[in-house]
Amino acid sequence: MQERDVDVAIIGAGTAGLSAWQTARQYSDEVVLIEAGEPGTTCARVGCMPSKLLIAAAESAHQAREAVGFGIRIGDLGIDGKAVMARVRRQRDAFVESVLDSMQRIEPRNRIKGHARFEAPHTLRVGDDLRLHARTIIIATGSRPHRPDALHPAGDRLVDSDGVFEWEDLPESVAVFGPGIVGLELGQALARLGVRLRMFGKSGSLGPFGDQALRDYAERAFNDEFYLDPAAQIETIARDGDQVAITFIERDSGQRLTERFDYLLAATGRRPNLDRLDLENAGLALDDKGVPFYNRFTMQCRRADGEGDDGHIFIAGDASQELPLLHEANQQGRIAGHNAGRYPERRAGRRSTPLSIAFTDPQMATVGLSRDEAADRFGCDGVAEGGASFEDQGRAVVMRQNRGLMRLYAEHGSGQFLGAELFGPRVEHIAHLLAWALEQKMGIERMLEMPFYHPVLEEGLRSALRDLNSTLLQGPAMTERCLEYGPGG
Repeated sequence: MQERDVDVAIIGAGTAGLSAWQTARQYSDEVVLIEAGEPGTTCARVGCMPSKLLIAAAESAHQAREAVGFGIRIGDLGIDGKAVMARVRRQRDAFVESVLDSMQRIEPRNRIKGHARFEAPHTLRVGDDLRLHARTIIIATGSRPHRPDALHPAGDRLVDSDGVFEWEDLPESVAVFGPGIVGLELGQALARLGVRLRMFGKSGSLGPFGDQALRDYAERAFNDEFYLDPAAQIETIARDGDQVAITFIERDSGQRLTERFDYLLAATGRRPNLDRLDLENAGLALDDKGVPFYNRFTMQCRRADGEGDDGHIFIAGDASQELPLLHEANQQGRIAGHNAGRYPERRAGRRSTPLSIAFTDPQMATVGLSRDEAADRFGCDGVAEGGASFEDQGRAVVMRQNRGLMRLYAEHGSGQFLGAELFGPRVEHIAHLLAWALEQKMGIERMLEMPFYHPVLEEGLRSALRDLNSTLLQGPAMTERCLEYGPGG
């Protein structure tokens, strides 16, 4: 058994792990990066980039079909499924190769291949022949798709979001379980590429939205393209020849139907890759799902002995189960890397404004606090709400993309902008503007002083800001009312 002492050991070479390694190296040369799985980040291999490649192909097909609305006739639209998937895999591999090239700049002695697990709080066993003794450790092991037991009867017809990108051709039919961001992105893309598709949910939730009006609006919009039931009644799932048979209650007619699909796509969330780390040997306090408790500003894990969150183990990225987004993993990795490198000194890292975007059509986005989160924080009727529709917004009408709704939230009294939920054309750009405004702690009146060009989609944002501003109660009178009624109104 080889023994080795290092300053910082990082488990996982994804986005969070690579970010942590680059940062921790500022403090020591003895920083090792351990990876057991496939090289390349989740984003490049099976996440952000290959999904956007599939979506781009679907958008191209959709635009060709919609051209007739502008008086343009293209003719019969042919979709070559093999060519579509070949481009997805080819470009995906190029993105992965770029990540691998950056990893090659890490010194070979600081790159370790193998499965790491805890033997003791400061000791990792890597494979069968290496024992690492580390001053500090960063857990950045990422996550993997979750496959609920209820879906297992589909057998080898069950595929998750990782497996989709290994298809060599588009299937004829797919049943998607899970109308979250991943399910909606992939499901809509497949439907637009000619795949017969039904999408089923369980809880009634849809994408990232908390606002009921936005959920209802989005549900109607997606149902114009493919069958979507966010609160489906599924009776049976069974393997049937080369297909999977699903019996369910049809949402509109109430009839019991049995339909067969080539695949059942599980888009039912992701689970952290923590179950093979032997965390019981790490001396950490764990929640009921086996995830360490940690301080989100230092990424420092809490010790099981009750001595607080001042231990030497940190966590970052999808493994933390906080926000499974690349920019969050990158930021968490930097915070963990700094604090692991300078340990036992620690400093609070700056967390960015929450920002999430789903690349559906219309796009979905959330910024800052939701309506419920804002109400929980400010209470006493302290939250103002405003909004606007894209249905009569000039630029959206011109583009024949006039579907959508936005909700903005601000604090009564101060007029401080708090957050937004957006469903509309290209709202990825409006979401960024709002995230920047929130980072700058801008009030609604100041946001309305910003320039708005004509004609642009952002004029819809101005309409929503004006509506929100008209509902704001500002000044001492609102404060006295809050004090009179107390928390909760």
